[in-house]
Amino acid sequence: MTHDDASSPQGPRPLIDGFGRKVTYLRVSVTDRCDLRCVYCMSEHMVFLPKAEVLTLEELDRIATAFVGLGTRKLRITGGEPLVRKGVLGLIEGLSRHLKSGALDEITLTTNGTQLAQFAERLSKAGMKRINVSLDSLKPDLFRTLTRGGDLAKVIAGIDAAQAAGLKVKLNAVALKDDNAAELPDLIRWAHARGVDVTLIETMPMGEVDADRTDQYLSLKTLRANLESFWTLKDLAVTTGGPARYVDVVETGGRLGFITPLSHNFCEACNRVRLTCTGTLHSCLGQEDASDLRAVIRGGASDERLIEAIRNAVDAKPKGHDFHIGRAAAPSVARHMSTTGG
Repeated sequence: MTHDDASSPQGPRPLIDGFGRKVTYLRVSVTDRCDLRCVYCMSEHMVFLPKAEVLTLEELDRIATAFVGLGTRKLRITGGEPLVRKGVLGLIEGLSRHLKSGALDEITLTTNGTQLAQFAERLSKAGMKRINVSLDSLKPDLFRTLTRGGDLAKVIAGIDAAQAAGLKVKLNAVALKDDNAAELPDLIRWAHARGVDVTLIETMPMGEVDADRTDQYLSLKTLRANLESFWTLKDLAVTTGGPARYVDVVETGGRLGFITPLSHNFCEACNRVRLTCTGTLHSCLGQEDASDLRAVIRGGASDERLIEAIRNAVDAKPKGHDFHIGRAAAPSVARHMSTTGG
């Protein structure tokens, strides 16, 4: 153990990368599997990881707990679809001990909503206060097409259950020029009427999928200009250290976020890193950087060695991503979003 990580009244020194950014937010992917096959996220016939390559729930807890000990204040559980991972509720309930101790501010979840009706109450009882639900259309036929077979009614029922359990829900919607662009104002109105915030996301060039994302790319700058032709958008100074820029929509009374990885580089205040379900730590969503924490812990490493590996990975965090999109351009990163963690 280094002197800096030894017990002291101040605790261990925080995780700070080479550009002076403090890392306080860990996104933990618990599975690459999903019960949907969204066209911009996966190939239709995905080959999923063998079970032996995926971290056990105990290993996920150990790594997340190491991050909490290094000053991480927020954990987000992601997938794939995290709620299809057997035992994931037990993992979340176990990690909630860090909420009770005050070491962690919050545990959140990103989900497609299909399993929420079943699990919302337990998530709330585990101390979860809010969740993100990915939803790109309120049209059942279009939803079925975009997700290759998904049932919109199950997602709506999941959102209902989450709100009934006291969870604050935010919708994430990927803006797709030819599919849902015209519908997005209606989606925003629907969500805001339910007290649900919305974040719009530009399609990201990650992993080979079956369609050409160039044709579906819609700049959110263009979409915002369209929304401002009939709504009043008031910029907010809210910052989470993340990629979203937020506005209040005066006419609906709700909040709207814009995540623009292609038309705006959002990296200057990045406070997050991502742990994949295989134990690979990515310090940047849009770079091929990787640190293998699975090899560290399965090699019998002590907690001190694990902390050292985490510090080394964060030290190497790049300044920014290299996302770009263009006809015939290869994905900026080869891994699928479902592998990295949403």
